[in-house]
Amino acid sequence: MDELLYEKDGPIATLTLNRPERMNAISGPMLAALSERLVEANADRDVRVVILTGAGRGFCAGLDLVDATSGSGIGAGGSAMPATLDLRTAPPTVLHSIDKPVIAALNGGAAGYGMDLALGCDIRIAGKRAKLAAAFTKRGVLPESGGTWLLPRLVGWAKAAEIIFTGRTLDAAQCLELGLVNSVVEDGALLDETRKLASEIAANAPLAVQGAKRMMRMALAEAFDDHVHHVYLQLLPLFQSQDFREGIRSFMEKREPKFQGR
Repeated sequence: MDELLYEKDGPIATLTLNRPERMNAISGPMLAALSERLVEANADRDVRVVILTGAGRGFCAGLDLVDATSGSGIGAGGSAMPATLDLRTAPPTVLHSIDKPVIAALNGGAAGYGMDLALGCDIRIAGKRAKLAAAFTKRGVLPESGGTWLLPRLVGWAKAAEIIFTGRTLDAAQCLELGLVNSVVEDGALLDETRKLASEIAANAPLAVQGAKRMMRMALAEAFDDHVHHVYLQLLPLFQSQDFREGIRSFMEKREPKFQGR
């Protein structure tokens, strides 16, 4: 059985972590496939939005500790470390670097690595049974996949410190209160509501959406004056695009635009 499912429905690509018997705990093959599919979706002109979710009752239980403790899988080998460390193709790095919007549909628990994956998505929609579990310090590790960078930016230093240092688990309502998820919906309506939002995004000019995400990402490390200059340079090719002309025409003609991504 494929550990990662990839489906396209019009402009929406859905990636489903598919180890439901392990609550979608991450294996080595799943990690590699996830990076490859994210890169593929980002390069596919027909894809405008990506949804990331899990099969069964959980989003992702983190790295597979059963495999690791048995001597196989990620983290096996105790203190043995690779001679070099290259994370450029790791899913958290790829999630951060791609321009296509990614929505996490949190269908259950997201723990450890799974929590970092969810936080790395641009938008998070949670079912009522969803949870984010920062269980790292309870396992003798730290958020290794972007959590120490993402969480303080999402909730502030003090609250991030409280969550990470205590290894706390947050239910869907707490996540909504903290702004860690955009909305909480009924579990049975999760994918429908996520696809509805994805369709709303996909109806807009894809080059503009992707450019906006790229500029937001750059803004995290730029001074304001530098950033507005980069935004201006990003605008120049958009002004030359067919979609820009379509956006203006559709507004003047009082109709819905039909963007082609060109």
